[in-house]
Amino acid sequence: MWKIFVAFIAFALLALFVIMKGGDKIDMQGETAGHNPTEVPASAHGSASAPATPATPATPAAPASSAPTESK
Repeated sequence: MWKIFVAFIAFALLALFVIMKGGDKIDMQGETAGHNPTEVPASAHGSASAPATPATPATPAAPASSAPTESK
């Protein structure tokens, strides 16, 4: 039982050390929805103003008349 207590104290001291070393740089708020300064909205790139180009049509399949005929 005393080993568990010693391990808990050691872990708590390690956690406090890491928190104190981080200082004010540690963000404890988790994911803040939509407030990430590294994300750039699509309108800032200018791609939102350009219309999308339509896809080119696929080449048609071979006509049915060129299919092999059944032998009777």
